Amino acid sequence: MAKDAKKSEQPKEKIEKAAAPAAQPVPEAKAKAPAAEVKAPATPAAPATAADVLGEGEAAKKVVKAKHSKNVIQGIAHIMATFNNTIVSITDAKGRVIGWSSAGRAGFKGSRKSTAYAAQLAAQDAARQGMAHGLREVEVWVKGPGTGRESAIRALQAVGLEITLIKDVTPVPHNGCRPPKARRV
Repeated sequence: MAKDAKKSEQPKEKIEKAAAPAAQPVPEAKAKAPAAEVKAPATPAAPATAADVLGEGEAAKKVVKAKHSKNVIQGIAHIMATFNNTIVSITDAKGRVIGWSSAGRAGFKGSRKSTAYAAQLAAQDAARQGMAHGLREVEVWVKGPGTGRESAIRALQAVGLEITLIKDVTPVPHNGCRPPKARRV
């Protein structure tokens, strides 16, 4: 029994020794955070204009030429607006994706992804990616019943893309498959 007691004590000592170096004292310079500066009270912000909301003006993100630019002048903007999200894909005329964005990628979560504002930001992001490849004109193909349909189109136009065509490509069944059974409440 004495041998068993010594064996059980030995690992505890090793553990304590191993844990001791990890608990080193922190130098005083790192331990103390710099004192927060006292700031003057914020003045009430001016109401946001349409240019501020759409990202135009001085604070707008500039379009930077992409590394492997494809020099695409005309393309297609596919807007898929569902009840839960809005996805915008910019493609060339053959359908190869140049840039894309979604309300989720724009930083929205949950029910806020289905808003018109989230669709607007997603369309702006996708349009900037397309413009980095030289895109100037787009056809807009809209699919789905979501709330972001119109606001995404307006955002594409506001960023500076010329819209040549707006086409609704929402799939409509011609009594093709059997509907699900009635929901019981």
